[in-house]
Amino acid sequence: MNATTADAAPSDPGRIVLLTTSHRVAPGLLSWPAWQALRTADRVLCADGTHPQLPYLREAGIRVDEAAPTAEELVGACAGGRTAVVVATGEGEPALTDGLARLAGSGRVHMPELELLPASYDLPGARLLDLVQVMDRIRLECPWSSQRTHEGLAKYAIEEAYELVEAIEDGDRDELREELGDVLLQVVFHARIAEEDPEAPFSVDDVAGTIVDKLIHRHPHVFGDETADTPEDVREHWLRTKAAEKQRTSVTEGVPLGQPGLALAAKLASRVRQAGLDVPLPTGEGIGYDLLALAVRAESEGTDPEAALRAAARAYRDAIRGVEG
Repeated sequence: MNATTADAAPSDPGRIVLLTTSHRVAPGLLSWPAWQALRTADRVLCADGTHPQLPYLREAGIRVDEAAPTAEELVGACAGGRTAVVVATGEGEPALTDGLARLAGSGRVHMPELELLPASYDLPGARLLDLVQVMDRIRLECPWSSQRTHEGLAKYAIEEAYELVEAIEDGDRDELREELGDVLLQVVFHARIAEEDPEAPFSVDDVAGTIVDKLIHRHPHVFGDETADTPEDVREHWLRTKAAEKQRTSVTEGVPLGQPGLALAAKLASRVRQAGLDVPLPTGEGIGYDLLALAVRAESEGTDPEAALRAAARAYRDAIRGVEG
């Protein structure tokens, strides 16, 4: 096949459709315009004989030629008003598209109509599938990652959470995006390790399913028939449904003792206040009891004592740097 020059070109140079698909969408799930283009094309080509879409196209009665024509050959094949659909490989056919661009820019070739047609495309969250696949390969092939355990990774989850808080307090958007990714990695890593548990395995899909069910159940004003007009109404819904789920015998249940001291004191005070309990603070000597009283007072006034102390400590750090010059 040879490209047709402008002098000898027929009146209709035809049409070239570059059909792209997403590897994150199941093969065969194509848009209606894509199926129309495939069914009405004079020729359908694909350079990759193992392309995952090919079995489904052939099952639908569409003939696909395994071929990788040059730009000149493809333009010639469309002469006379014919349509050629190219099912793009994962790389997106850069050699072909570059060749077509050169021909179009030369001005010597009567070019067919060129169309880029996404046959399937990513929905929001699609890159999470990439993360799961990458993590799976790392777990299998990386000498370090393949040996990690929940216990061994626990400290990294804490470190990444602190780094995320720092990025938030610094107001650094680029750093925030990166640290959110690092926290997300901890979730995916632990979920991948959990798949290998011989007695009670679960996957990242189970983790996601659990939180989806929880969010739906605790938002009856969004997914159910209840109403909530204010943030206070939402909080009441949340606490009521959470209490019904947990069936706790003490307000202290579910409060992690491993969190920082001020945060722990504030959380306990919050639980006491919400339950309407009258619990006198323990008395004793030392700075610990003074800090406990300050944390409880801060919580009652709507202040996060941990965040307040961090802000003050950061100011102290800046003052130190100022003295250091």
